[in-house]
Amino acid sequence: MTAPTAKSSTENAAPVNSPWNVPNAITASRLVLTLVLLAVIDRTNWWLTATILFIVAALTDALDGYLARKWNQKTTLGRILDPFVDKVLIGGSLIFLTAIPASGVTAWLTFVVIAREMFITGLRSMLEQRGIDFSAQLSGKLKMVLQSVAVPVCLLSLSPEFLDWLGSWNTGFALFRTGILWATLAITLYSGIEYTWRAWKLSQPQ
Repeated sequence: MTAPTAKSSTENAAPVNSPWNVPNAITASRLVLTLVLLAVIDRTNWWLTATILFIVAALTDALDGYLARKWNQKTTLGRILDPFVDKVLIGGSLIFLTAIPASGVTAWLTFVVIAREMFITGLRSMLEQRGIDFSAQLSGKLKMVLQSVAVPVCLLSLSPEFLDWLGSWNTGFALFRTGILWATLAITLYSGIEYTWRAWKLSQPQ
């Protein structure tokens, strides 16, 4: 009776997550979709199309994260690419809308959003290099939600078809747009301050 043969080292090795997986492919497609969106904002007046493109791109952000966790396909590439694409989607949309005064997006709002993202990204990188967990907080998630609502609201406010459909509700929608933009500015500033304070406390010697 022959002894069972030992499994090869290849068989015993734990599976390695390839960076070329479905979640990362979805993230990459979001980047392509974002570039198409920015071209539509810059070169056309297809505001309803731009709104749909933004909403689809924003929804893929939740999808790629969900699949990465469900299938255990978290990768270094995904950790870098996902937040980068999110910032291009939000920041890029605001930059292009700033050039259209009727959108309601001001240069100050765009500046605060982009400056906050750059600063907090730098803080996160510094702390994580030191092995300190600097995961997202509630205020950061709320900031992303409000920004993801503000952009399509501003895009819709540029659409004559949508405004005609609203009819007498135009004034109310304009007030809603103003409110959501102020709320976005406020939560962006607040989350930036909160993250900075948290980073300072975490960086202090224990």
